[in-house]
Amino acid sequence: MSTPILQVSNLTKRFGGVTAVSDVSLDVAPTETLAIIGPNGAGKTTFYNMLSGRMTPTSGLIVFEGQDITGLPPHRISRLGVSRSFQINNIFTEMTVRENVEVALTALTGDSRKWFNVASRNGPVQDKADALLDQLSLSHLAHQRAGVISYGDKRLVEIAVVLATEPRLVLLDEPTAGMTPSETRQVTDLVKRLSETGQYTFLITEHDMNVVFDLAHRILVMHRGGSLVLGTPDEVKGHPDVRKAYLGEESEENAA
Repeated sequence: MSTPILQVSNLTKRFGGVTAVSDVSLDVAPTETLAIIGPNGAGKTTFYNMLSGRMTPTSGLIVFEGQDITGLPPHRISRLGVSRSFQINNIFTEMTVRENVEVALTALTGDSRKWFNVASRNGPVQDKADALLDQLSLSHLAHQRAGVISYGDKRLVEIAVVLATEPRLVLLDEPTAGMTPSETRQVTDLVKRLSETGQYTFLITEHDMNVVFDLAHRILVMHRGGSLVLGTPDEVKGHPDVRKAYLGEESEENAA
């Protein structure tokens, strides 16, 4: 295995007497797509929040490309190359699709507060935005206000905004939640295409198991804040502890 792009060691988060994430360790290889699954309350969101800097771990270590990023604020983690999408659309609905991408592009240079002036005069920013929208098959929506496009397209725009920050590690949080089957397929195909470029490493939380098994090279199953199983899709599919914890199945002895 190559040197991990992400190393998580004994990561723990406590809220008073409640342990939301307990002693989770994980290495992620460059260009890998790793899915994190588990029932509601398993600790997935808290785990993501710590990786992206929205929460400070109680204990443990997060290392990205050899650099300790434990407890760094989100903007610093993003500038190092880690970007995250959210379960709820995180775009500017009153701006056009293209303007949303331009905001993220100008944020790279610290000019986001004066982005209107920068983007309107900055040909390279506009060119990069157009190229990114073309890559995601969103060019036809470039001048549409983001608030009026379909839910599935909004999710694609959010992914475009994430990619505009030039990440090497992308955290996708329930990317197909609430989507129709055709929208789900669109997002799945996009993530596959991006993964095949070799430019990105993906962590994905997802409840749709068809999406998980279609995309993931490996799967981490979380349960009650801890790491239950880490393995290939085939290993996870056939694991009795996963069926019991995640699917709520009982063993034949207990069911009898």
